[in-house]
Amino acid sequence: MATAQLTASSISTRSLPSFEGLRPSTVRIASVGVLRPGGVNMRSFRGLVVKAATVVAPKYTAISPLGDRVLVKIKTVEEKTVGGILLPTTAQTKPQGGEVVAVGEGKTIGKTKIDISVKTGTQVVYSKYAGTELEFNGSNHLILKEDDIVGVLETDDIKDLKPLNDRVLIKVAEAEEKTAGGLLLTEAAKEKPSIGTVVAVGPGPLDEGGNRKPLSVTPGNTVLYSKYAGNDFKGTDGSDYIALKASDVMAVLS
Repeated sequence: MATAQLTASSISTRSLPSFEGLRPSTVRIASVGVLRPGGVNMRSFRGLVVKAATVVAPKYTAISPLGDRVLVKIKTVEEKTVGGILLPTTAQTKPQGGEVVAVGEGKTIGKTKIDISVKTGTQVVYSKYAGTELEFNGSNHLILKEDDIVGVLETDDIKDLKPLNDRVLIKVAEAEEKTAGGLLLTEAAKEKPSIGTVVAVGPGPLDEGGNRKPLSVTPGNTVLYSKYAGNDFKGTDGSDYIALKASDVMAVLS
């Protein structure tokens, strides 16, 4: 009877769902069955490892991004809580930030040459699923386009984020505690709001002449935004924030 066996080379990590806490360099699959027509025989292969990051051999000592790409050294995953409690791997949050270690030469819009706006040494936050992960010099790195950088963050509090280009930082409104009839809602029943207050905005996108086009929203605006857009963050004060593109803001409320 014909069988089809799964091997490491036949499994794409892009098809695996994203789980909070997965270490960025390795996905470990405890067991993989042998597929047979009409069913699965759970005879397994133990210890199969699928690499999610490209490993750069030690003989290469430098990476020089091209065009409008940026190389970021990923911030280390927190292994303990603030109180010193050791976190299991499943509870560790995958970081969305790091330090810029190399930049490309920029891009050309029309006849205008545009340099990369972030410099080496800058601490940045980037889109969750952007770029290509690399293991280089014993550390995890990410090479991505400058447009995938959400903003610059020099502190540990997301409310201090300085958005880049057409990004907007919004403080999310608190979820309703009760229904219209006065019933108290449980945490699971609370609807995630799509309304918030603009905290900071980027300088705007570039037009064909290389000039910035100002955004149509300003700090202090209460806005309605697309429900599944952007990147979610938790502030040090416990408040929820979201960083998204201005085009995902649908209306200003007054």
